[in-house]
Amino acid sequence: METPGSQSSLHRANLERVVRAVRLAGSLTQAEIARGTGLSAATVSNIVRELRDNGTVEVTPTSSGGRRARSVALSGDAGIVVGVDFGHSHLRVAVGNLAHQVLAEQSEPIDVDASASQGFDRAEELVGQLIEATGVDPGKVLGVGLGVPGPIDVETGALGSTAILPGWSGINPRQELAERLRMPVQVDNDANLGALGELVWGGGRGVKDLAYIKVASGVGAGLVIEGRIYRGPGGTAGEIGHITLDEAGPVCRCGNRGCLETFTAARYVLDLLRGSHGPDLTTPRMVQLAREGDPGCRRVVADVGRHIGMGVASLCNLLNPSRIVLGGDLAEAGELVLSPIRESVARYAIPSAARQLSIVPGSLGARAEVLGALALALSEVGDSHLLDGTVPEVAPVFTG
Repeated sequence: METPGSQSSLHRANLERVVRAVRLAGSLTQAEIARGTGLSAATVSNIVRELRDNGTVEVTPTSSGGRRARSVALSGDAGIVVGVDFGHSHLRVAVGNLAHQVLAEQSEPIDVDASASQGFDRAEELVGQLIEATGVDPGKVLGVGLGVPGPIDVETGALGSTAILPGWSGINPRQELAERLRMPVQVDNDANLGALGELVWGGGRGVKDLAYIKVASGVGAGLVIEGRIYRGPGGTAGEIGHITLDEAGPVCRCGNRGCLETFTAARYVLDLLRGSHGPDLTTPRMVQLAREGDPGCRRVVADVGRHIGMGVASLCNLLNPSRIVLGGDLAEAGELVLSPIRESVARYAIPSAARQLSIVPGSLGARAEVLGALALALSEVGDSHLLDGTVPEVAPVFTG
């Protein structure tokens, strides 16, 4: 029996520290594990040897700084996680292992807004199909990350605003999916998951403070502070779409006037061009035309960029992030939208905050949110389960 402060409990704690560091990073050299955990090189070497011998980690030769090193990653047999991303018009599901390898992924169009029940029916089917495609025992699933396009109440797990997803009224997304899959489920909004995806796999790697800006049917920001998603006590941190730019501007769905969203979201922006470019114009098509030189589309993209930059400037003045990652379809416009964002930031942000800021497009594209869902599931895996070879029980679901 382990007692607090005993050698066995200290050893166990060190094992969990090493496993956690590797799990969150995907893979690390032994030197990186030592720096990240504060353990000595000799202690890390002994722990890695023990974890390798019991099958928890795999060790492969690599190089670091021109020197030979050993890369440590969790075993492919240690378990898998699932990511589910609901957009307004799509469903994407991915399955990955604890070494941060994506084993299977599929996306399909679906009218998520119309019916939560139909959306969850299809998600349940896709999860089962992809797990089967990997050939992994379903009992090895350690957790599921779920993303939805709306604010999540952190206390109940329910949608904070059913006006965004009218067909989801009365639905608790976390509870619904957990009951269907009988697996532990964690839920977050799409902007936060986009930030997690870019932080772990994409344009935010190596950065501790960043904001992921997603412009689609709405505008939101996923905030990373000291390497962790910041949600706020009610789960609504990052709703920059409702910063007021013009008190006499268009009425927003939130009830205010002139919100950033009314100058940048697709539902408002595309109407500016449909008279000249047809009623079926979409954001990807607008971006494509802008890249091909269409003057109207280039003007609208630039205007959207300047307005986004005003919101980003406010974020800089408040939080002073070191990087802004632009996601969503608009990011495909490249410098056509990034340059106007930078111009607005230079004009409206505190100079010291603007100088330290880099503004880049997301590198994951439409996959950012589902990979963020995988990262969310990975972050919640209990290290004791990995060491003991057990599978966690289904997490208690919110009662609302």
